[in-house]
Amino acid sequence: MIAETVCSAVSAAGLGIAVVTAYRKRFLAAARIAAYSLIPVGLVMTGVVDWLADTAFSPTAWAGFGVLGLSWVLFATTRTVERRRGGTRKERRPARAAAGSDAVAPAASAPSLGQGSRPAARPAPASRDEDFSDIEAILKKHGI
Repeated sequence: MIAETVCSAVSAAGLGIAVVTAYRKRFLAAARIAAYSLIPVGLVMTGVVDWLADTAFSPTAWAGFGVLGLSWVLFATTRTVERRRGGTRKERRPARAAAGSDAVAPAASAPSLGQGSRPAARPAPASRDEDFSDIEAILKKHGI
């Protein structure tokens, strides 16, 4: 009974503020305030306020919220553990089977390239005459 009275008073006050706002020619803001102020009366009329009041003072409802919280904690914990281990059980089976085989090549300690060949020596730089002959040809081409 008290909750309904408080909700009605809040709605009446909100509608009063909306009227004052509309009087100041701020109609959009007044309509928004009126919409917000009608919510408490709507909640009372639909019975949500009674349901909340019954739930707030019911030990069974609080025990239900506790069970839901425990369920959420279990889900979060299992997800965290699953991510750290690397996926679901179906994903871990092939990975475990592959890990059982030789993960390292038998001759891994031996160098893989062996003796190999040395990189080819750099070609000898062209003589200075060849470098200048190209430049001379370009200069003659341009008439310089």
